[in-house]
Amino acid sequence: MILCDIGNTNVHINENGKIRTLSFEEFKVYRPNEVLYYINVNPAVKVNASFVNLAKKIKFRSTYTGLGVDRAFACYSVESGVVVDSGSATTIDIMHNGIHLGGTILPGLEAFARAYESISPTLKFTLNTNISLDTIPQNTNDAISYAVVKSAVAIINELSGGKNIYFTGGNGAFLSRFFEGSIYNKNLVFDGMIKLLKEENLC
Repeated sequence: MILCDIGNTNVHINENGKIRTLSFEEFKVYRPNEVLYYINVNPAVKVNASFVNLAKKIKFRSTYTGLGVDRAFACYSVESGVVVDSGSATTIDIMHNGIHLGGTILPGLEAFARAYESISPTLKFTLNTNISLDTIPQNTNDAISYAVVKSAVAIINELSGGKNIYFTGGNGAFLSRFFEGSIYNKNLVFDGMIKLLKEENLC
């Protein structure tokens, strides 16, 4: 069984538990020897007609309009809690007893950084991954790093309300460090796909 998560910047493949990342060009010529189940948030990426689109099979309970399929599958793997997917964007979603209550979207950390640079070239910076949120920054690089990280942390804190917090995505491990007892799972989207396939008796 092969699972495929087509994102905004690349394609993640889970081949029987072995995960790798393909560029869009590599994905164009990718020809698996097994059935491939996929989700796709990027309409510009053309998908082989023999691949199976799991977005058409999921029965996800939510009144949210326009929820991305990657968010839906990440949330589908969590019965109750807060799901944070931090990649090209940072999405924060609330699950309660298998029902999606809603969520919000922030720019991803890199997108946030580019916003500063668009204000002035002097504000181009490298994120300080050791930034402390307990002290006032004393230089511009730390001031911007503080603002970027604190924005996400504050909103997650506000929405979590003591619930378990599940992090995924490229920056998920970094953000999870600011939340004691949080859970980082880089395969949360794949876990949601596997859950659906088991429910459909497809694996």
